[in-house]
Amino acid sequence: MLKEFKEFAMKGNVVDLAVGVIIGAAFGAIVNSLVGDVIMPMIGAITGGLDFSNYYTPLAKSVTATNLADAKKQGAVLAWGSFLTLTLNFLIVAFVLFLVIRAMNQFKRREEAAPAPKLSRQEELLTEIRDLLKKS
Repeated sequence: MLKEFKEFAMKGNVVDLAVGVIIGAAFGAIVNSLVGDVIMPMIGAITGGLDFSNYYTPLAKSVTATNLADAKKQGAVLAWGSFLTLTLNFLIVAFVLFLVIRAMNQFKRREEAAPAPKLSRQEELLTEIRDLLKKS
């Protein structure tokens, strides 16, 4: 059983998937920093210093806190500011993935459209000889 697991784990697809997950996690941290530390503060500055991470709507009458962490301790809240930030994270990741896939597709199209290399005279003759030998 251990031998079978080792064969499975060492297949190219499993290793590629593991590398993809690790790179994806690192990329997610970069996007979270971009949104939390760059984009949302700029949006907050444009809108008058608003901090979207603390925006919420209380769902219980007992919630009287002014920040989200304390409000969650007091009762049910609809943390729409956090949701807005996470939605922005998702949109950035989706857009970057779109750009990467688009670039890969353009590269693939260029490879497919590239003309076949011109054969030298010697290669043409060798190809003809090969084809004649196949026929006989």
